[in-house]
Amino acid sequence: MTISYNWLSEYLPVKVEPERLGKILTSIGLEVESLEKYESIKGGLKGLITAEIVECEKHPDADKLKITQVNTGSEILQVVCGAPNAAAGQKVILAMPGTTIYPSEGEPITLKKAKIRGVESNGMICAEDEIGTGSSHDGIMVLPQDTLPGKPAASLFKVYEDHIFEIGLTPNRMDAMSHLGVAKDVCAWLSHHDKKGTTAVVPYKNGFKTNGQPAAVAVKVENAKDCPRYAGISISNIVVGDSPEWLKRRLQSIGIKSISNIVDITNFILHETGQPLHAFDADKITGGTIIVKNLPEGTPFITLDDKERKLSANDLVICNSEKPMCIAGVYGGKESGVTAATKNIFLESAWFSPQSVRKTSLLHGLRTDAATRFEKGVDISNAVAVLKRAAELIVDICGGELNGELVDIYPAPANPVAVGLKFHYLKKLSGKNYHGDAVKNILTSLGFEMIKEGQDELWMNVPFSKPDISIPADIVEEIMRIDGLDNIDIPATINIAPGNETVSESTTLREKLANQLTGLGFNEIFTNSITNSVYYSEETLATAVKMLNNLSADLDILRPNMLHTGLEVIAHNMHRKNSDLLLFENGKTYRNNGENNYEENKHLSLYISGDATPASWNKKSAKADYYFVKGICERILLVAGINNAVFEETTTADMEVAAAIKVKNKTIGFLGAVASGTLKTFGIKQPVFFADIFWEELLEVRKTKTFSYVEVSKYPAVQRDLALVLNSDIGYAQIRKAVTGLNIAQLQTIKLFDIFESDKLGAGKKSMAVNFTFMDSSKTLTDKEIDEMMGKIIGACEKQLGAEIRK
Repeated sequence: MTISYNWLSEYLPVKVEPERLGKILTSIGLEVESLEKYESIKGGLKGLITAEIVECEKHPDADKLKITQVNTGSEILQVVCGAPNAAAGQKVILAMPGTTIYPSEGEPITLKKAKIRGVESNGMICAEDEIGTGSSHDGIMVLPQDTLPGKPAASLFKVYEDHIFEIGLTPNRMDAMSHLGVAKDVCAWLSHHDKKGTTAVVPYKNGFKTNGQPAAVAVKVENAKDCPRYAGISISNIVVGDSPEWLKRRLQSIGIKSISNIVDITNFILHETGQPLHAFDADKITGGTIIVKNLPEGTPFITLDDKERKLSANDLVICNSEKPMCIAGVYGGKESGVTAATKNIFLESAWFSPQSVRKTSLLHGLRTDAATRFEKGVDISNAVAVLKRAAELIVDICGGELNGELVDIYPAPANPVAVGLKFHYLKKLSGKNYHGDAVKNILTSLGFEMIKEGQDELWMNVPFSKPDISIPADIVEEIMRIDGLDNIDIPATINIAPGNETVSESTTLREKLANQLTGLGFNEIFTNSITNSVYYSEETLATAVKMLNNLSADLDILRPNMLHTGLEVIAHNMHRKNSDLLLFENGKTYRNNGENNYEENKHLSLYISGDATPASWNKKSAKADYYFVKGICERILLVAGINNAVFEETTTADMEVAAAIKVKNKTIGFLGAVASGTLKTFGIKQPVFFADIFWEELLEVRKTKTFSYVEVSKYPAVQRDLALVLNSDIGYAQIRKAVTGLNIAQLQTIKLFDIFESDKLGAGKKSMAVNFTFMDSSKTLTDKEIDEMMGKIIGACEKQLGAEIRK
């Protein structure tokens, strides 16, 4: 929110210096993010003076340069000038050495005494674009002949100076989205702290009169729910043209470009009072009637930006008797807008439903100043007062006269919100004892109307300008910010009751696995659970949870899986030359099972791409692959206490090679390589591996496990290797399943350490070498015992897998 100091000061009955005002604004919750000096001509023409060229002759060594003698009013200086129009007798603007000039385009320049083609030059005779007074560079500026040399140039151009506050406005502070609203807050602060009744100077005048004739334009409101109040007045015989200088300066100081007097007045009123207005060309209101209503779905409408938009059936529209003229509270129409030829206008001041305006604004991508204010809730009680203020300004500035009575359609006047505040509640929340009179004075100065006063409580009506206030805690906040949050007493001691919070098993395990992964070189990421529906198939979208009021067209559903938001992060990093990635995320996915039956699932997901281990002086880098991801998953499961998981080949969407992670036929996750087509969607050009652990299923399996601590065995482990010749379609998982099914208590680990394929083994055959580790915690195993166990293993492999033993 941009606030002009000069403009704000018009509504303050006392002068407050900019620095003090900045502290007051921050104190009352309107945090000042910046305070900068504003000049209508950058630099304020400081150091520039008027001068007279008394001599002008051609430069001896340059065809396009001239040597001039310039009278500054106190001395004659020699200046080399390149302007084609420079001539003796001209009154000009001179920048002497040491002066900083601010061109219309480019960076500031500090002038120095210099030699130009061997001739000394003591400054520069200026063109208008060189000092920021215009854009022309056809030649130097020539001033009127009666201009005296030596005068400050700023005195000729009447440089306007101001101070501009940038305020970090919180979304609930609609009442402060105008200069008058801010002034009322400042006056409340001054009244409380300076102990003097200080009231904002309001711009509304009494004595508003029309010509007594019936309204020139009739108004009908068909949708009173979304438009409970609609006011307007007709003004005839206006002249559309430039705005007066004071109005231009007001708007330009807060960054608004002057367009025409009518448009400028509506913008001025918006930033003065916070009430959006709209002016229609009255001669284009067919049938002389304004109708506020909704139109059928898909009705075409051309807006002011010359774009055709298809209206929604929920869009509130201002129509004439034949067609739409304006999207209510959002944007005007091309055909009904005010132009240079407009002679008669109808000026609208209304209150539109915040919900309706916001939905329409987001639907059409029209985030206008008017929509921003309407969607937060403007002051419904002020619509007519603001309309009268604007109408009087238009008559004063644009000429013309009020044509007919003011129309005010307000069938069901809004009742103010009544809120009660108990003083002990105020002390409980604020930590401070406030005197009842101080509380009453603060609230009254903010516009609250006292309706009941008790010994320990106050009841009040909330002003319509503060739509965010509805409960006692809101009132406490108002009191505290005017009194000053820094004024809250800090007690000498603070009593704290120690809590005995039990951390859940889920949280403990999540932290444990996160620490394990970071120890393995992974980085944790947090991605947005709202994502783009274009990533997903129609089948997936059929059960997706769709956003009803999404802020962006690119964020319209809750993610159905964890993959795509992670790929966005990978793409973001790769586009910035960071291609070796080990990432993990604890996140949620969402599903709509129909009839408002929504499902939310937790996941632990891994995203891996590039080098798994970086290169160093004694080893080369190693690329991540499927088996690296599988090893990480095994490590995670082992830390979680699960040592009997199997990996079975499967197929799943968006994956080229995938395996399901199962424990006793229960799937607790999957892993694999992301399909190239999916990677192409994100512009990723290197392999990416993804693993997804279903968190709730992992916890369920973990609950079935019994954890115990045992002494480390003092007896040695024994290892045996076994080479099995098998059919090529048999995988290691089947070997592991066959062996673990024997339930050999002394078998500690099984590891595959070699795969060999050769024609010598026979067609469709391969050899897999497996290592077995045996250990008994009560004794040293004998060769006979180990041979017996190996015999069982060989027998199981031969019987179940048709294996042959390589000797």
